[in-house]
Amino acid sequence: MAHPSRGHLSGSGPFGTTLRWGWLPTRHRPSTPRSVLAGAASAEAALATPHRSAAPPRREPQFPVAGDPRAAAFFDLDNTVMQGAAIFHFGRGLYKRKFFHKRDLVRFAWQQAWFRLAGSEDPAHMQEARDSALSIVKGHRVEELMSIGEEIYDEYMAGKIWPGTRALAQAHLDAGQPVWLVTAAPVETASIIARRLGLTGALGTVAESVDGVYTGRLVGEPLHGPAKAEAVKALATARGLDLSRCAAYSDSANDIPMLSLVGHPYAINPDTALRKHAREHDWRLRDYRTGRKAARIGLPAAAGVGAVAGGAVAAVALQRRRR
Repeated sequence: MAHPSRGHLSGSGPFGTTLRWGWLPTRHRPSTPRSVLAGAASAEAALATPHRSAAPPRREPQFPVAGDPRAAAFFDLDNTVMQGAAIFHFGRGLYKRKFFHKRDLVRFAWQQAWFRLAGSEDPAHMQEARDSALSIVKGHRVEELMSIGEEIYDEYMAGKIWPGTRALAQAHLDAGQPVWLVTAAPVETASIIARRLGLTGALGTVAESVDGVYTGRLVGEPLHGPAKAEAVKALATARGLDLSRCAAYSDSANDIPMLSLVGHPYAINPDTALRKHAREHDWRLRDYRTGRKAARIGLPAAAGVGAVAGGAVAAVALQRRRR
């Protein structure tokens, strides 16, 4: 199979779309940084996916500005739009459908407990979750996982959407602006969430597939940190957007590269590092969590003590097994 960086990989993307890399300038193909490749792949997949046109303006809020054809909004997903991490909710749904064993579920619970308690992404945990997810879906058809993803959204994700962030996204839609999710979650999962929320589309991590079957590898790297910024830049160029007129929303300091691209950055439910950075740069802050503890450590209070305690117990059990 040809390596994606050589410029001639083709395979099935979201909804069976064929991905081809001929549009990437030749001089960039052999030595293109993996973050740029991941961003370009995500943008191409998003542009190839049918999307919802922005709703016609119903009101004219002070911000965003209504009727600006070169403005858009970019929202991180995990802990910004949704409580917790989409990939962990997806893992719960796959476990219910016997895609993997109980020991794998314990690992997912431990990772989710850490995510909730720390209030930010840990690179090692996210990579472990990514590797687990890739091994689980390897050999399965894209259309099969898309169908299951619809069910999992209803079971585990719909009730995890932050109403405050959803209202911000709707304000952009009401102003006639496109709204895109930008996430390290698989682009197929992200596309389902975006469509269910009535958003324009999604930029997400692109898993390699050939003839509609997952290979267990990624195109480039996860859409995380600098790769998100590259994806937003690629999409803005393709759609003729002026980033100085655009807005971006995230909870994590990992997304400072994306937030720094736009003229209207927002810190939503921010972790400690992003809160500090936002205050230093006079960025807008929004926190939809409740309670002093939630504000301090980033714990989504609405998640419930039982869910966190259960995850913590799983974490302790896992540590004991490793000793």
